[in-house]
Amino acid sequence: MFNAAENWLDQQVDKVTPPRALPQSLPEVPSFQPEMLPEELRDYVLDVAQRIQCPPEYCAVSALALLAGLVGHKVRMRPKQHDDWEIVIVLWAVLVGDPSAMKTPAIKAMRFAIDAIEAEARREHEKGVKAYKEEIELFEIAKAAVKKKAKDQAAKGEMGAAKETLGSLKEPEPPEPAERYILNDATVEKAGELMNQFDHHLTILRDELAGLLAKLQQEENAAERAFYLECFNGDSRFTYDRIGRGTVAIERCALNIIGGIQPSKLAPIVRGAKGTVNDGLIQRFQLAVWPDGKSSWKWIDRKPDPKAKERFSQVFYRLHSLELGTDEDGDPPAWRFTADAQELFIEWMTEINVECRSGNLSPLMSEHLLKMPKTVGSLALLFAVIDGEQGSVGKTSTARALEWADFLRAHAERLYSAATNSGIQGAKLILKRRQKLPNPFKVKQVQQRGWQGLDTTEAVQGALDVLVEHGYLTEMEVPTTGRPRIDFYWHSEYVPNQEGE
Repeated sequence: MFNAAENWLDQQVDKVTPPRALPQSLPEVPSFQPEMLPEELRDYVLDVAQRIQCPPEYCAVSALALLAGLVGHKVRMRPKQHDDWEIVIVLWAVLVGDPSAMKTPAIKAMRFAIDAIEAEARREHEKGVKAYKEEIELFEIAKAAVKKKAKDQAAKGEMGAAKETLGSLKEPEPPEPAERYILNDATVEKAGELMNQFDHHLTILRDELAGLLAKLQQEENAAERAFYLECFNGDSRFTYDRIGRGTVAIERCALNIIGGIQPSKLAPIVRGAKGTVNDGLIQRFQLAVWPDGKSSWKWIDRKPDPKAKERFSQVFYRLHSLELGTDEDGDPPAWRFTADAQELFIEWMTEINVECRSGNLSPLMSEHLLKMPKTVGSLALLFAVIDGEQGSVGKTSTARALEWADFLRAHAERLYSAATNSGIQGAKLILKRRQKLPNPFKVKQVQQRGWQGLDTTEAVQGALDVLVEHGYLTEMEVPTTGRPRIDFYWHSEYVPNQEGE
């Protein structure tokens, strides 16, 4: 009886269509081209990428976001010739890749110059604090002497002289706070206080962005999420009231962000953006790059290219000391496109706006593209400043920014595919590790394995649905004394041999 039932089951399983190859789970992305970077940055980015064997786009977007912070509020971009639409340079970069993709080493290699600038600022601040303490001690000594002299003058009825004596002493001014450029983990309140102190922008560096993004998705952190959304604009005013700190008004709320994230942790965040948690946060990560993983590795042990490293660092020092003055109203200067650059920008803007209004794009992709003009304007202005242009943004810088727009769009399409195609990735992983599963098996038995990206019932079910659809599995409802259970049977060609189990 048992054998008859088993034979019938085998026949049902093998009635399915022979397995079909699983589709590619990710859209293709173009290769990074060195010419997309200003020449002074190019050689060091490629040198680092070769030595640590990471995709060069990881280094490129990290460097650009750090440099954007140095420019900060010193100059702005007006993409139209007459309109007052103004762009403040703010760039959010995310490096997507597996744990072995070398995301963190890439970020670390790009930040050495800004770390040196910060370290020098701390040393100068410490010298200033030491000198201030000495001046305060002398001030206290002088204060006692002045008080005695004023007292004697007052005793003689020389009140005017006594008042003049007291007013002759000025208390030393404390040193300015040490310049800060990098934040790793700061409260909204502390970040706001720092923003009010400097003309440049702060940059948040996170080895793993998933923690920050998950935190911002929590309902109790809605105010902090609103703060980050404003920080992308670069010129918004943000006010918060806290017991203890009182009211702090941030006149120019701006933050750059750089961080890495694993594809498996990105998928639920993108899925959240497709649902109720869609206020444009994920779309603000305009410098999102998700390159193909490197399939080869070799031992490389050589010194960094000293000339390339020096040229790279000099760009940081030059932008750090950049002074462009203010206009007649005391505001930072605003640059516009040259005539030929303006034509390029108008043509591109027309194309994406027509496409976004056509209804042929997914809502997420449309929202992402409609935020891209700010990114293109920011990149064009940044390239113009790096190349030493004066007062306007030329055709070369604009064309380079538009090349980035095409490149980043392809990566954005891969980014948003994480929500719709994550089941294919999970299906491939289950198929690869099928020897570790019994036949038949249940959803729970896959979830208990804790495999990457398959740690929830929803993720496992999505992956199994793909395998059923493509003929690798048969889904069977098995009657029980209670609620029927769902078992998954491998097609006969893929039944695991259970060796080692």
